Amino acid sequence: MNKRYLFISIVLLTITACSAIPVAAPVASKTRVRLPMGYVANVQYAPYYIAVERGYFAAEGIEIEFDYKFETDGVKLVGAGEIPFAVVSGEQVVLARAQGLPVKYVLQWYKKFPIGVISLKTSGINTPQDLKGKKVGLPGFFGAAYVGWRAFLKANGLTENDVQQQEIGFTQVAALQAGQVDVAVGYTNNEPIVLEQNGQPVNVFAVSDAVDMVANGLMTNEKTIKDNPQLVRGMINALLKGIADTIKDPDAAMQISTKYVEGLKADDPIQKQVLLKTIEVMQGGKPGESSAVAWENTQDALLTTGQVQQKQDVNTFYTNEFLP
Repeated sequence: MNKRYLFISIVLLTITACSAIPVAAPVASKTRVRLPMGYVANVQYAPYYIAVERGYFAAEGIEIEFDYKFETDGVKLVGAGEIPFAVVSGEQVVLARAQGLPVKYVLQWYKKFPIGVISLKTSGINTPQDLKGKKVGLPGFFGAAYVGWRAFLKANGLTENDVQQQEIGFTQVAALQAGQVDVAVGYTNNEPIVLEQNGQPVNVFAVSDAVDMVANGLMTNEKTIKDNPQLVRGMINALLKGIADTIKDPDAAMQISTKYVEGLKADDPIQKQVLLKTIEVMQGGKPGESSAVAWENTQDALLTTGQVQQKQDVNTFYTNEFLP
């Protein structure tokens, strides 16, 4: 073997050996987001669970930590700039802005306001006008249920003086079953399903059929929008994919939710109906978008209840600029 051939052989071997050594790809650091959900773990949050399980958040450089706490606690934390996001109902944004908190709604997850006026079919309440003189149970004189109830009354030419109101907490099903109240105000994707599954058919007047209001969605603050718009866009992109997947394949959504909801079984008939009803309120119009009209109606309902004293520019409540 001549020296020139030997030299070339050594060079080729060296190149081959070097190319066989794997080069580690740089690991992009993820932004950890603690996300207050406003409720306990539940199948209704399937879009969020799917977005984690299928890597939609990870693809946007986000690591999610679900934090199940009171909705108002999440609002305060986001308003103070301590965390970037929270899942809230629309009226909470209006209330927060009225208190000077720099929050902003960026994605409407529920496209229809999920509150309903529920009665047993045996009650004979078939139209909103049949509510006159009836006993109406409310979780409390606050929150989405009360705001939706007041908007429903106004839209149907009724007032609180036309009915007998009482606070019953979150016992709508038991209160109706026991005859404590004639009507209960609750979520269309919850109490009616439980009653129907228990063999008690119901009539439900959906608030969304009477008036368009802003429902549950994702809220951030002005600081995050200004300093980290890519994070806002990433959260929205991931959630929209989770919503689309949930609508497309409810069975897969149920299966994935069992990993996050303690005691949930994929074949649970009641929770499957909760998911299907949730999918119903997630559909309609452009995904994620909220409208000025719905914000006006939501603010008007809060003004009517006295929870807000002064009318504000609805454009301060929300933005659709981060939607694809």
